[in-house]
Amino acid sequence: MSAGQGSTGNVIAAICSLFIPGLGQLVQGRVLWAITWFLLACAAGAITWLITLSLLPFGWFLVSVFSCIHAAVFRREA
Repeated sequence: MSAGQGSTGNVIAAICSLFIPGLGQLVQGRVLWAITWFLLACAAGAITWLITLSLLPFGWFLVSVFSCIHAAVFRREA
């Protein structure tokens, strides 16, 4: 599907992961990584919400940025 860094598939996957962590990995066909990133984002969002008691769970955003980068630099092994 995607050839490597900078390919159209990786850019689309990175954009998907920016909105919902793990969605880009799911688009790339990496189900285990998708589940891992999503659960990590849920945990980070819950922890930051409990610590700050605000409606801005910035932990979710931080994990989504890392998930986005992880999807963008993916290189399929031949």
